[in-house]
Amino acid sequence: MNLKDRDQRFSRSAWKRPKRFDRNLIVIGAGSAGLVSAYIAAAAKARVTLVEAKKMGGDCLNFGCVPSKALIKSAKVAHQIRHADNYGLKAVEPGVPFSAVIERIHEVIARIEPHDSVERYTGLGVEVLEGYAKLIDPWTVEIALNDGGTQRLTTRAVVIATGAQSVIPSIAGLVEIDFMTSDDMWERLRGRPTVPQRLVVLGGGPIGCELAQSFARLGSDVTQIETAPRLMTREDEDAAQFVEASIRADGVNVLTSHKAVACGAHWGEKWIEVEHEGDRRRICFDEIIVAVGRAPRLEGFGLEELGIKVDRVVETNEYLQTLYPNIFAAGDVAGPYQLTHVAGHQAWFATINALFGDFKRFKVDYSVIPWATFTDPEVARVGLSEAEAKEKNVRYEITRFNLDDLDRAIADGSARGFVKVLTVPGKDRILGVTIVGEHAGDLLAEFVFAMKQGHGLGKVLGTIHIYPTLAEANKMVAGQWRRNHMSGFLLFLLERFQTWRRG
Repeated sequence: MNLKDRDQRFSRSAWKRPKRFDRNLIVIGAGSAGLVSAYIAAAAKARVTLVEAKKMGGDCLNFGCVPSKALIKSAKVAHQIRHADNYGLKAVEPGVPFSAVIERIHEVIARIEPHDSVERYTGLGVEVLEGYAKLIDPWTVEIALNDGGTQRLTTRAVVIATGAQSVIPSIAGLVEIDFMTSDDMWERLRGRPTVPQRLVVLGGGPIGCELAQSFARLGSDVTQIETAPRLMTREDEDAAQFVEASIRADGVNVLTSHKAVACGAHWGEKWIEVEHEGDRRRICFDEIIVAVGRAPRLEGFGLEELGIKVDRVVETNEYLQTLYPNIFAAGDVAGPYQLTHVAGHQAWFATINALFGDFKRFKVDYSVIPWATFTDPEVARVGLSEAEAKEKNVRYEITRFNLDDLDRAIADGSARGFVKVLTVPGKDRILGVTIVGEHAGDLLAEFVFAMKQGHGLGKVLGTIHIYPTLAEANKMVAGQWRRNHMSGFLLFLLERFQTWRRG
């Protein structure tokens, strides 16, 4: 969005600007973006108020990243016990006291919680108010406090960081069957002695795949339903195929190209009806998790009343400004990525521009954005995928190294997956990287750094990597690129030179 000075003057004309302000910055929402914004503002000695209606730490700490990764770890250990013979040990069926698994998840949340707590941020110099914030005008925020009071504050700038919530699809009968989402499942599963026997996971994206595989490994009979022809449609097909094969091997009944059309219950038996190639059938289940995506929280904050355009996200310009140049958005509400680390990244730009934009502004940088899906194997990517390169008509060449040839992966029993690098034809400049395998999210960091700093595969190849580690895969793929680009004529001359040297 390009905000012209004329439009900005017009947008402010209906409101009377205060002569003095109570705050330099008010941040609405204490998820990743909000916490980073408040932290930076306090560090810059601004007077900042952070408003959160529910839980500090937002979705990532309480409902998403943290609890799901704790679940994934428990499920992976159960999988390793079940397949201990792969490591020369006796394979046994693991005991799964499900209530203990869920309690461990809550213990993990509790251990991380102090990092995002009211006490910590108050100690940093942030005023934290627990309640619902609403914009009254471009400089005034009204907070309906959770304790029943109301407070109005004026501020030079606002950062909207209200996060996202689970999307609930329009499926006949869904609201009547007591479904779960990633927002409420951790509390609702608490205290249950056994894992759900028959579980339906609706959705084939990252969240759906992580949950489907984890519950299957813990002993659930899982059916995963996805409307698209394959899982993980944002990833290259070869990467998605690896994940789908692994999920199926763990016992998940994967139904792609299946559309959920109705839900219901009969004599206490819950069911979902799916349609595939014109045929319909019903699948009975005990629990269902809806994981079809997340949508920004946009309602109730006064955005529409101020004329701030919201469609799927809050519309912003390259400086993360909304229609009003002193109101910014960061995180899931701003898009285009729903990633915790991108939310924090955006928060830096939004906060610095909010506090110092009258002197210098910074355009948000999306040039090198990494992400990962924490299935087993993991899928991690940065830059262009092969599919995106084709779609955008970007010329590229591919260098690929298969992890079944990596010493450490063989020793660990994780010799599956690959590292795939897209480069400019004939050059080592990296356009994008996809890694499928054990700790792919960690391995990707070297390529993220290389791309951010403008380094090519030659620099990766010239870096010493510890032997034996999984990180050697990065050096191996760089070495493969180098071998692919050795000059045939140069090799001929080298051979002649060595022959001459032997006399």
